[in-house]
Amino acid sequence: MIELLFVACLAQSPDQCRERSLVFTNVTPMQCLMGAQPELARWVNTHPNERVKSWRCRTVNDTEFDI
Repeated sequence: MIELLFVACLAQSPDQCRERSLVFTNVTPMQCLMGAQPELARWVNTHPNERVKSWRCRTVNDTEFDI
């Protein structure tokens, strides 16, 4: 699994940020890197009060997720 991990901050309060992520199962790390900006643009369109501060792609294990 590949995770697009990003930090989103409130547009009106840029000091109020939190970590968010999108998880993909059929994507390579390179596909994540190449597709991250369009994916984040879609996310921002559905969350107009937030701004993406930073992002990265990483490989994750199933054991890292809470059930």
